[in-house]
Amino acid sequence: MSLWLTHPLFIPSLVVGITILLWATSLLPEFITALLFFAVAMVAKIAPPDVIFGGFASSAFWLVFSGFVLGIAIRKTGLADRAARALSSRLTDSWPLMVASVVLLSYALAFVMPSNMGRIALLMPIVAAMAKRAGINDGTRAWYGLALAVGFGTFQLSATILPANVPNLVMSGAAEGSYGIHLNYLPYLLLHTPVLGWLKGAVLIVLICWLFPGKPHAPRDLTPSEPMSGDEKRLAWMLAVVLLLWVSESWHGIGPAWTGLAAAVITLLPRVGFINGDEFSTGVNIRTCIYVAGILGLAITVTQTGIGSAVGEALLQVMPLDAEKPFTSFLALTGITTALNFIMTANGVPALYTTLAQSFSDATGFPLLSVIMIQVLGYSTPLLPYQASPIVVAMALGKVPARAGMLLCIALAAATYLILLPLDYAWFTVLGKL
Repeated sequence: MSLWLTHPLFIPSLVVGITILLWATSLLPEFITALLFFAVAMVAKIAPPDVIFGGFASSAFWLVFSGFVLGIAIRKTGLADRAARALSSRLTDSWPLMVASVVLLSYALAFVMPSNMGRIALLMPIVAAMAKRAGINDGTRAWYGLALAVGFGTFQLSATILPANVPNLVMSGAAEGSYGIHLNYLPYLLLHTPVLGWLKGAVLIVLICWLFPGKPHAPRDLTPSEPMSGDEKRLAWMLAVVLLLWVSESWHGIGPAWTGLAAAVITLLPRVGFINGDEFSTGVNIRTCIYVAGILGLAITVTQTGIGSAVGEALLQVMPLDAEKPFTSFLALTGITTALNFIMTANGVPALYTTLAQSFSDATGFPLLSVIMIQVLGYSTPLLPYQASPIVVAMALGKVPARAGMLLCIALAAATYLILLPLDYAWFTVLGKL
C-alpha cells in the first residue's frame, strides 16, 4: 500500500478519479467540478498549466463558444422560426415522425458539415422553434427528448462518417502516425453505417419515443410567412458562407472552430452584427464553456501524465483476448474502449487505444486494421453524458437535466451492447474483417 501511495501516478489518478466521480454523480454542478479540477490540479502540480488548461486552446471549446453566439443571432433575427415554420408544417403530425425527423436531420447534416458542435449550434435553435410551434414547451419531457435527439443523433451516428467528428479524426491520425495506415472514406462508411448508423438510429428513435413521450399538434397558423428582413438575409448569407467553408476545410485548411469564431465576432460587431453586449452576456452559457474546457483538459491531462497508458496496459493484461475465441475477443476489445471512455472521454480514447492496437492484434489474431475499427462502437456509445462533449453541449443548450441525459445514455448503451454489438460482429465477419 505504501508503495502505491508513493507512486508518481497516485495523486494525478486521485484527482482524475474524484473529478470523474463528481461528474458522473452530479454531486456538484458540472462547471464547479471543472473549476475544482483546475484548482486542485494546479495546486497539486500534476501537470504543466498548458496541459491542465489545454481545453481552452482546443478547437472544440471555441466551437462551443461560437455556437452559442450564432444560436443567439439565429433566434433573434427570426431565421430559426422561419426554418421551423417550413419544417413543422410537414414533420409534426405524430411524435415518432417528429423525433425521427430530428434524428435523421442531425445525421444527414454530418455528411456535409464536419463539426459536431457546429451542427448542434445550428440545429438546436431551429428544433426549439419547431417544438414551440408544435405545442411542446421548454422544460417538458417531450422537449428533453427532442434536445437529446439532436445531441445523440449528432454525436453517436456521425461516428459512422470518417471526417464527421473529432474521435474519428484522432483515430485516423493515430493510425497513420503509428502504422502508416490511411483510412478511406467509403470502406469506413460501408463497415460502420449499417449497424452503427441505420440500426442504432432506429433504436435511438424508439428509446426517445418511449422514455420521453410527447403529443405534438400541427401548427394552426397557416398564414404565409412575411418576406425575409434585411437582418435575416444577411445572416442567412453569412451562415451559407460558414457552411461552405466548413465543407471545404480540406481545401483551404482553416478549421471549423476558427471559421465559427470569425463568424461569431462578425455577429458581435457594432452596427454590422446582429446581437449586442447584453444579449451576449445573457445568451452565452459560460458555465457550459467552462465544463467543456474541463472535460477536454482532463482528457489531455490523463494522456500527458501517463494515466491512460497505465490503464491501457493493465486492461491488456486482464481482458480475455484469445485467438481461439473471436467473439469473446471482439467483446473484450469493445470493453477496453468503454473502460477507457471513463477516464479519457471519447476524444482521447482513440489516441491511446490505437497505439495499443498492435498488441491487441497479436493477442487476438485479428487484422490490425480490424482491431483499430472495433473501437468505434465503444467510443461512440458513452455510458454517461460527460464522456461526449457534444452531448453535454446539446443538453446545456436545451437545458436538459443531467438525470434525463444519463437515462438515455444508459438505455442506448444497454441496447447497443445487447443487440447491436453481436450484429456488428456478424457484419465484420460477413465483410471478412475478422
